[in-house]
Amino acid sequence: MKALCEKPRIENVTNHGIAEELLEKVMAVALEFFRLPPEEKEKLYSDEPSKKIRLSTSFNVRKETVHNWRDYLRLHCHPLEEFVPEWPSNPAQFKEIMSTYCREVRQLGLRLLGAISVSLGLEEDYIEKVLGEQEQHMAVNYYPRCPEPDLTYGLPKHTDPNALTILLPDPHVAGLQVLRDGDQWIVVNPRPNALVVNLGDQIQALSNGTYKSVWHRAVVNAVQERMSVASFMCPCNSAVISPARKLVADGDAPVYRSFTYDEYYKKFWSRNLDQEHCLELFKGQ
Repeated sequence: MKALCEKPRIENVTNHGIAEELLEKVMAVALEFFRLPPEEKEKLYSDEPSKKIRLSTSFNVRKETVHNWRDYLRLHCHPLEEFVPEWPSNPAQFKEIMSTYCREVRQLGLRLLGAISVSLGLEEDYIEKVLGEQEQHMAVNYYPRCPEPDLTYGLPKHTDPNALTILLPDPHVAGLQVLRDGDQWIVVNPRPNALVVNLGDQIQALSNGTYKSVWHRAVVNAVQERMSVASFMCPCNSAVISPARKLVADGDAPVYRSFTYDEYYKKFWSRNLDQEHCLELFKGQ
């Protein structure tokens, strides 16, 4: 697995140990799901953000005045035995393929958290312990062809509220863009058998700002539909997020006050996606 170095904010990760055949199956069965008849899919539809298994659209349809050009299937994934029975049974192989991928990507996520801990001069299991029994969920994203792509986004600019996001991108169609230097949007082109790793807000807080969560967005186009599967590693709700003591031992003031992940997540969902960085609301006094 490619090591995290120079404190990157977003990274293509290769040699990650997840078989290319499995990645192909995940994308294929995801697309098969979104091509089911509408009456089949609508059984799973909900606009309730707290629902753990649901099909929805845009980001938060209850709050938005302009919706985004995206459909997505939200799946909670840990512990698998608790959630898989409620996952779609159509397509027939959906549960088997997606649950296999969930197990693999969770192990990758834990390895990455260990690498980040070591890079900060902490014990390898430091971040994993702080985050507690981490929740895991996925967003299986479908971006249809859009007749006027300049008028909307698949998702507007945002940072991720969780700790770590591992994205399986469409291997043929680019759509993810990241913000560089505050004003330049850079296209993240898909690479064969590579996963895109995005550090979330909780890593920025835990590292006292050494690592940054990246602003990113999803664009759409008029020619091609696009798929992606985002896997989110999330602290348990009661996890207390604050900079590691070692990172403020030399008199540096903590950038952010202590907070629980539950407090942060509720604040994140109460806002519009593209507002100021949510961490700004948790700056130290």
